[in-house]
Amino acid sequence: MLVSAKDMLQKAKAGKYAVGQFNINNLEWTKAILLTAQELNSPVILGVSEGAGKYMCGYKTIVGMVNGMIDELGITVPVALHLDHGSYEGAKKCIEAGFSSVMFDGSHYPIEENIAKTKELVATCDELGLSLEAEVGSIGGEEDGVVGAGECADPNECKMIADLGITMLAAGIGNIHGKYPENWAGLSFDTLDAIQQLTGDMPLVLHGGTGIPADMIQKAISLGVSKINVNTECQLAFAAATREYVEAGKDLSGKGFDPRKLLAPGFEAIKATVKEKMELFGSVNKA
Repeated sequence: MLVSAKDMLQKAKAGKYAVGQFNINNLEWTKAILLTAQELNSPVILGVSEGAGKYMCGYKTIVGMVNGMIDELGITVPVALHLDHGSYEGAKKCIEAGFSSVMFDGSHYPIEENIAKTKELVATCDELGLSLEAEVGSIGGEEDGVVGAGECADPNECKMIADLGITMLAAGIGNIHGKYPENWAGLSFDTLDAIQQLTGDMPLVLHGGTGIPADMIQKAISLGVSKINVNTECQLAFAAATREYVEAGKDLSGKGFDPRKLLAPGFEAIKATVKEKMELFGSVNKA
């Protein structure tokens, strides 16, 4: 059964570790992440971007697949199904479809409009027992066509949004989506510290977890980050393993072209990546 991310993130914040949000793109992705979470006894958040939602035939299809898998695979660790970088309309659609958590990204609106829309969603999510993530200060890089430069959020605006009763807050601290460029300046821990001081117990979210050095990840967790999003890293691992299989000509021998065989190395690569991240984030045995 899907659960809200509220409980797992409050525990993570208090226990100084983070829960990973791993974005899903298809059945292999979902199965690999769920099995790894179960094996490591770790809570997990499955992230779905609006683009991936369309790709996987809509939110109802995803809810059906995830619920079916939790049941069939005997998954007992806490699993939240979460909309990543959702629009206001997207958040409403996911709530209707049966997601247990949504993100409303109003960071591109003027702060007053971000507050007004977030407030409305807080009321809906509270009523249904869902967790809600909001964002202040856009995260850099590109995700589903949204491009940002990796700005740092205004800590006072963060407090204004946090005070609305959201579950978790994503704040830009110089992080970006995708691969980090050579000249990346690193995370702004001063900004993170200032945000944490104003938002107190609020679990903070770090987007663009791929490629941030381990020591920076650990420092961010010590400063209140309780949820870290990983997507690109799993995609790169999956692509590299698939390439290796094809380049070795394995798809040409026997039944190597069978998708179950063709996608197996990529599936294992995702599992290995998720395991490595859960160990780094400290969520192993925290279910």
